[in-house]
Amino acid sequence: MDLLRSLPLGLYLDAPQTWLHKLDSRVKLIWLLSFLTSYVFANNYWRVLLVLLLMVVTLVARIPLRVWRQQMGWLLVLSTMVLAIIAISPDGMSIGYQPRLPTSEQVLSPVPFAKSENGTKLPSPARENYEKRHEYQKYKYILFHQGPVTISRRSLNLAISLSTIVFTLIYSSNLYLLTTAPEEITSGIESLMQPLKKLQVPVTEITLTLTLSLRFIPLVLEEIQNLIRSVMTRAINWKKLGLKGGTRVWLVVMERLLENLLLRAEQIANAMTVRGFTSPSEHQVKWHQLQLKLPDWLAVAVLIVFWGLRIAFGSLN
Repeated sequence: MDLLRSLPLGLYLDAPQTWLHKLDSRVKLIWLLSFLTSYVFANNYWRVLLVLLLMVVTLVARIPLRVWRQQMGWLLVLSTMVLAIIAISPDGMSIGYQPRLPTSEQVLSPVPFAKSENGTKLPSPARENYEKRHEYQKYKYILFHQGPVTISRRSLNLAISLSTIVFTLIYSSNLYLLTTAPEEITSGIESLMQPLKKLQVPVTEITLTLTLSLRFIPLVLEEIQNLIRSVMTRAINWKKLGLKGGTRVWLVVMERLLENLLLRAEQIANAMTVRGFTSPSEHQVKWHQLQLKLPDWLAVAVLIVFWGLRIAFGSLN
């Protein structure tokens, strides 16, 4: 088992370099925030459109199949399960549903038209009421009812809303991490947070901490992988150990993992101190030179169109 390669989420794809990799990290961050905020107070059509748009971007960017198959596959399964469970769950309206219109044929029978003085037919008030009742009969709150399974309009709307939000939230963030290096992320965030320095916000310290956190994730995965392999190579008979013995073994493994991670953190701190990282503002390393190019401006223009469509067609009625 190789956690550094098989982990489905949060890894950076260094090769091949797609056009998403070449976009400025600030532009991609603004696009990510747009995906995460545009579904707020949006209708379900727009939320489904966001899911389809993420799939189209993945295919157009020509990200290798081996990379997004695992990520999108299990995420689609999760979203489908959420959709199915919430759709058949009670909608919270604890009332009994029954027809509100009378079923008497005499009341619902066609009403003749009234005639004007010149002989033309005019709809009488009774006829208008009949047509309105006929239109109301076309509306159904219960969309499906078979045995214990009942799907109402409210439960279906909630299911579509929650399942699309789960997919958009997880996959858009993962797509951003997949095509953006950790140093680019921190550089872009530091550039966008520069106005906060006037409010005495420690922007450089925050971005340095974020850089170290992102760089520390592969070390955590490596330590977990090594400990799991060490347990597997010892061929432990878990049946003889029982529940108590197995729990004791895993507690020892977790204790060893914590010790190794603290040791790695101390080694990184000592290495930074030796190299002169006494203060983030005094010793800065510029990993990337951020500069907006033509593809970045095109992405900004498409973003403006994106929000225009969101305001025009994606808002709740």
